Amino acid sequence: MTESVAFPQDRTCPYHPPAAYEPLLDDRPLSKVTLFDGRSVWLVTGHAAARELLADPRLSSDRETEGFPAPTERFARVRTKRVALIGVDDPEHNTQRRMLIPSFSVKRINELRPRIQETVDQLLDTMIEKGSPAELVNAFALPVPSMVICALLGVPYDDHVFFEEQSRRLLRGPTSEDTEDARDQLEAYFHTLIGKKRRDPGDGLLDELIARQQEAGAPDSEELVSLATILLIAGHETTANMISLGTFTLLQHPERFAELRAGLGAEPALMPAAVEELLRFLSIAEGMLRVAKEDIEIQGSTIRADDGVVFSTSLINRDTAAFDAPEELDWHRTNRHHLAFGFGIHQCLGQNLARAELEIAMRALFDRLPGLRLAVPAEDIPFKPGDTIQGMIELPVAW
Repeated sequence: MTESVAFPQDRTCPYHPPAAYEPLLDDRPLSKVTLFDGRSVWLVTGHAAARELLADPRLSSDRETEGFPAPTERFARVRTKRVALIGVDDPEHNTQRRMLIPSFSVKRINELRPRIQETVDQLLDTMIEKGSPAELVNAFALPVPSMVICALLGVPYDDHVFFEEQSRRLLRGPTSEDTEDARDQLEAYFHTLIGKKRRDPGDGLLDELIARQQEAGAPDSEELVSLATILLIAGHETTANMISLGTFTLLQHPERFAELRAGLGAEPALMPAAVEELLRFLSIAEGMLRVAKEDIEIQGSTIRADDGVVFSTSLINRDTAAFDAPEELDWHRTNRHHLAFGFGIHQCLGQNLARAELEIAMRALFDRLPGLRLAVPAEDIPFKPGDTIQGMIELPVAW
């Protein structure tokens, strides 16, 4: 077993797993890695093992459970703060999820598609009017999902500068104090917003949840704040990073990019297939966290009670036992059961929304800017470190 590899580590290329993880491949499907505080935990790198474990109720997502792993000092600072949905187990998790499922169903997201398209078109109109070059993250990749999730939740988009900055500090602030302060500021913001909505209701998801507070099983104020915080952060951070990193990746694969653009008009299924492959290939949400409540025997290894378990999405989604030629970007592959959205009861609630946003945003971007290209050398473009959601810090483009 490999025990000397530190986790997490930075990628050397923004769309490939860190080169430092290569020794872990010899120990697939599970290895031991070391966290920032010297603690040894299990790292799951095999696709079949990941699906089995993510569906196993003996692994807990409750961050207050003894032994829950903290991959960074920032995470350790806020670990014991309650996190709705992703940080609780059943039956609490099931109750929260059932409240939200109707708002993220395929039917509901299809109803939102015209609004997403309108948002995308408006942002591209502004970009084109201002002219080439542009910085794609702030001009397009970030505002698309921010505007959409604000509309869905009933959060004023006028506040986007505030909550985007607090999200950035929470996920990759320079100090653990930044992380804690950002979390406190977001919670205070939502306490204030929820108070306003009680006095003057609107028509967003938060308003619906507030209206249910008097019903049996409805969330209390603290739970509402926690739900709002996780939905807002997850609802814009992940998709924004996928748009920016997905665009960068395609521009670095010109033959595949040309094929995609050439086929968009004639093959309606091509963009959805490309989005699925980019989700697998990029695996931007690295390091799902669990802790064992009981001993678990799996594929020749024993995970002991209280052991921390971390899932390396980037390595799982490039398991040669699950995907042919996984290092290649290929949207014609028939096997698409990637784990970019997780698996089991905690599989991403917003995946239908994310897929719709990615399909609409990237199709329109490539269609309306046929000469899209990087405005500076690829090696000069900064991307995010390995201890947060992967993506581009900025992306200068021209057309």
